[in-house]
Amino acid sequence: MGSYVLRRLVGALFVVALVSVVVFMMIHSLPGDALMTKLGEGGRLNPEQMERLRGEMGLSDPLYVQYLNWVQHIFDGSFGQSLIYDNKTVSSRILDALPVTIEFAILALATGMLIAIPLGVISAVRRDSWADYVIRIFSLCGISFPQFWVGIIVVIYGTLYFGYHLPGEYTSFTRDPVTNLRNEWIPVLVLGFGLSATAMRLTRATMLEALSQDYVRTARAKGLRSSVVIVKHVLRNALIPVVTLIGNQAHALLSGALILEVLFNFPGMGQLTYVAIQQRDYTQIQGDVLVTATIVVLINLMVDVSYGWIDPRIRYT
Repeated sequence: MGSYVLRRLVGALFVVALVSVVVFMMIHSLPGDALMTKLGEGGRLNPEQMERLRGEMGLSDPLYVQYLNWVQHIFDGSFGQSLIYDNKTVSSRILDALPVTIEFAILALATGMLIAIPLGVISAVRRDSWADYVIRIFSLCGISFPQFWVGIIVVIYGTLYFGYHLPGEYTSFTRDPVTNLRNEWIPVLVLGFGLSATAMRLTRATMLEALSQDYVRTARAKGLRSSVVIVKHVLRNALIPVVTLIGNQAHALLSGALILEVLFNFPGMGQLTYVAIQQRDYTQIQGDVLVTATIVVLINLMVDVSYGWIDPRIRYT
C-alpha cells in the first residue's frame, strides 16, 4: 500500500510539473502583457521607459529565467508577486478565492451524487418501467446540455420570468450560512445536474450487472429482504466504477465550477483566473492552474486508495 501511494505521488508530481510548463508557454504566447494592462489606455511612456518597467517586472528576462524564478517562489510559498496588484502575492489571492471554489465544488458533488445514485438504483431495480424511461431521459439531458449553456438559460429566463437576480455580494458560509446557501443553491443545482447524468447511467448499468450475479440470488434464497440485498450486497459492489467516475470527473467538476463562478459572479478561482487572463497577470495564472491541477491529481489519488475500503478484495501491489 505504501509503495503504491509513493509511486502515485511521484507520477503526480511529474504531471503537475508538466502542466506548469505547458501553461507557462501558452500564456506567454498571448498578445500584450501585464504592463500594458497596468498602464491602461492613458499610459503614455516612451520605449525606453517601457523597457525599463518591463525589466523591473521581470518581463524582459528570457522565458526559461522567468519560469525558474517562478518555480523558486513556489518553494517559498508565495507563488510569486502579482504583476498587476502591488504588494499582493499570488498565494494570498489564491487563499482568498480557493475556499469559495472548494465549497461550491463540494456542494455540487454532493448534490450530483444525491441525485445520481438513488435515481440510478431506482432505474435498475425498476428496469423498463415508466420510472426507468423518465430517469434515462433525464440523464440523457444532463449529458447533452453543456453546464455553461444551462447556466446561461437559468440566468436569462430566471431573471425575465422568475425574478432571479445574481448575488451582488458574496457572503461566506461561516459569516451567514443561510444567505450563502440561498445565493449558491441554483448554480450548485446546475453543476450537480451535469455531474449526476453520467454517474446516474453508470450506476444503473453496474446495478443491473450486479443484480444478475450468483451471490445476489443466494442472498435472496436465504430470505434476506430486498432492501438489504440492494443496499448491502448489490450497491456496494456497483459503486466501485461510480467512484472511479467521480475521480475522472474531478477536472469536469472544477472546470464547471470555474466557469459557473464567472457566470454567477462568485469570487472563486474561476473569477480570479478569468480576470488574471484578461490582465495578462502571468504569475497569477500560473499559480491558479498549478493549484487546480494539484487538487485534481490528489482527488484521483484519493479515489484509487478508496477502492480498498469499498471492496476489501482489492489489494495494492
